[in-house]
Amino acid sequence: MRSRMELERQLLRDVGRAIAEHDLISDGDRILVAMSGGKDSYGLLVLLRALQRRAPVRFDLHAVHVDQGHPGYDGTPLTRWLDSEGVPYRIIHEDTYSIVTDKIPAGKTYCSLCSRLRRGILYKAASDLGCNKVALGHHREDTLETALLNLFFGGKLAAMPARLTSDDGRHVVIRPLIYCAEAQLAALAEARRFPILPCNLCGSQSEAQRKQMKALITELERTNPTLRQTMLAALGNVVPTHLLDRALAGANAPSAAAPETTLLQIARPASRGA
Repeated sequence: MRSRMELERQLLRDVGRAIAEHDLISDGDRILVAMSGGKDSYGLLVLLRALQRRAPVRFDLHAVHVDQGHPGYDGTPLTRWLDSEGVPYRIIHEDTYSIVTDKIPAGKTYCSLCSRLRRGILYKAASDLGCNKVALGHHREDTLETALLNLFFGGKLAAMPARLTSDDGRHVVIRPLIYCAEAQLAALAEARRFPILPCNLCGSQSEAQRKQMKALITELERTNPTLRQTMLAALGNVVPTHLLDRALAGANAPSAAAPETTLLQIARPASRGA
């Protein structure tokens, strides 16, 4: 098993690559780090703090955790950890649990509505704290699974971008862990003994579509060990002219002096009296 130092070096290389390739952090940024209490958000904060100490640019980090009113919730382990680390943080109490369970029928996945509500809370917190960027802990597997979910169930080709500007243009969402493997983040969480907070809402839905996608990738990887790396590379190697999106085809079509005769025109009968 690789040492913790080696593991953190690899993860820091992946984070540094994502930041450099997608222009995620600039001098003077004030970044809200969304802390769910899961392994990925702990890893995100730890790795960003490590980069903060050595980066050629100066940026501030402010952790924010949202207590969403889940049954049995206890955020004490997280707040104790943040206190021990000396990280500035804010805990926000918003009962989104009642909203989600009221709006979503039993047996259906809560994740989409839950994440939208939480995102709105984080945007407001960012404005209150004067943060211009919101860092989320989505990793490589998250974006690969999202790509398959959109393909199989959403009818579109889309994944999770490393950088995204909010609809109102006021905030920039960044995902510094987008190149990081989930297994390595899990190993980091175990090595550092992060006090993980369980999610009793979506964690109870064993048939969630995202879990199906995870299982599919794992199964296919048995015969193709580099599957995840290949899929990630594909998300950065898009060939728009080889898709069926008519808007993209029109944007990439060569200009011509006269329009080409189409099959529809050929098949249409000539007008009478011509």
